[in-house]
Amino acid sequence: MAEENGVYVFCCIQAESAKDFGSVHFEGEDRPVFTVHYEDAAMVAVEAPIKIYHPKKENLMTHQQVISKVMESESSVVPISFGNVFQTRMDTEVLLKNLYPQLVKLFPEVRNKIEIGLKVVGKKDWLENQVQQNEKVMKQKQTVANKTEAAGYFDRIKLGEMAQDFFKMLKQDVEGDVHASLAKLAESAKSNETLGEKMLLNGAYLIDRDKEEAFDKKVNELHERWKDKVDFKYTGPWPAYNFINIKLKVEETT
Repeated sequence: MAEENGVYVFCCIQAESAKDFGSVHFEGEDRPVFTVHYEDAAMVAVEAPIKIYHPKKENLMTHQQVISKVMESESSVVPISFGNVFQTRMDTEVLLKNLYPQLVKLFPEVRNKIEIGLKVVGKKDWLENQVQQNEKVMKQKQTVANKTEAAGYFDRIKLGEMAQDFFKMLKQDVEGDVHASLAKLAESAKSNETLGEKMLLNGAYLIDRDKEEAFDKKVNELHERWKDKVDFKYTGPWPAYNFINIKLKVEETT
């Protein structure tokens, strides 16, 4: 039995007339990308099976590729999170109508803006060297090593707390230099939760497209200053994922 098709949505743009974004290979076939409209807002979408979409790499990449293509020609792009599919175009129009008051405020805020991501990850040798230079941590580490597992239980807890405090201090150093410097060039900036033990910064920056070159230059300057200690993972441009929070819900209209 064939799956019933619905409307899978990628992003919102400011447009009064239909837009042509070509087609995308999605769910095993090439599907035309179309727009659904309400007033001067439009949802970019494709017809696709109504089901739960799992965030596997291929699906996520396709979702982002469509938004990136839209960003090439549109100045106000409001991203929609992965995996949202609605039963009919009418449902999508209802969604758009419900979102419209938010979109009226968001379009000017994201116009000609892009999001840039920067993750700063400490190099293993440098991190180990920093730990070894901390006398309190090394002394506590020796205390733990000299005791049995049972006798050193609370000492290990204390060592863990000291290590957390130490890495927190390193993160503050990176935020105070790298993040603060980049935030000055951005319209808005966020320091998100870090992932893993070695990540010292997980930054997101909303910048004007016209300032991208200056922003890149500052990132390069900061990298030169920190390159012996950390690795920079610089990504983008993206739509303003970290700076927009909209909820998708088709409300009852009766």
